[in-house]
Amino acid sequence: MLDLALSSLASPVILFFVLGFVSALARVDLSLPQPVAKTIAVYLMLAIGFKGGVGIAESGFSIEYATPLAIGILFSAALPYMGYRLLRVATRLDNVDAAAVAAHYGSISIVTFLTASQILTDRGQEPEGIVIAIAAAMEAPAIVTGLWLASRTIGADAGVQDRTALPVREAFLNSSVFVLLGALCIGWFTGQDGLANIEAFIVDPFKGVLCLFLLDIGAVAGRGLAQNRNALDGRIFMFGLYMPVLSAAIMALALWPVPMSVSGKTLMLVLAASASYIAVPAAMRLALPQANPVIYTTLSLGITFPFNIIVGIPLYVTVAEFLFA
Repeated sequence: MLDLALSSLASPVILFFVLGFVSALARVDLSLPQPVAKTIAVYLMLAIGFKGGVGIAESGFSIEYATPLAIGILFSAALPYMGYRLLRVATRLDNVDAAAVAAHYGSISIVTFLTASQILTDRGQEPEGIVIAIAAAMEAPAIVTGLWLASRTIGADAGVQDRTALPVREAFLNSSVFVLLGALCIGWFTGQDGLANIEAFIVDPFKGVLCLFLLDIGAVAGRGLAQNRNALDGRIFMFGLYMPVLSAAIMALALWPVPMSVSGKTLMLVLAASASYIAVPAAMRLALPQANPVIYTTLSLGITFPFNIIVGIPLYVTVAEFLFA
């Protein structure tokens, strides 16, 4: 694991994230303009979705894929409940804030997924294309569970139940998921011939663009942590570190009998361990204005995301290779 961690830290992808993170702590502004950052994000979703669709076209869609897809959806719906109970026992967060935080840890970070995918690609490991669809399917169920947990406390008279449809729609139809699934379908339909036509755009620039994106994300994460660290006490801070490891461990047990490649299972561990900082915060702002956004955004983006990028991914790769190889 140490060798893998050192090799991952030597990757330009990781080092550019660290550079952005350190720049924010040093109060150096490296942030990209918002239109540029959004364009880069759309490109990354398009590229990874298209390549995933080509992968499905090459291997064919099998009924065996239904099992990992069902596991992903079930985990997305169930993990927020586990996180909620842990937060209520181990921290002083109230019910609404605990529910909002827990929802982030059932959904996924697509950037963590992209980073892990690139690390596996650098190691010569290509996961099944269906994992892209699993990632997209794991966005929304956690939001539903989080809103349900909160609604038990604040009641229907607060309007939460009436407004659930909007954030759930946003989760299914936010731009990241929409482009990811659309590109997946296009790649699946056009197959290897389609990839050959746009390979110079989809494949060759991908890693460089990912480095630029992680530079910006590192700066955003570091700036958020520096500005809001006082909002997190030690117990909440520790939740951001142990929750992803616990989630990955439970996912590893669930995947034990599932017929998937080691790289595919590795990415599912990464999905279980990651925490959303795009779709879920947007949904919580709409549906749970009572929840404190400083807590859930700083925890998911400022604590769990850097942990997963620097420490978590090497850990999950090592565990998957030990258990499933």
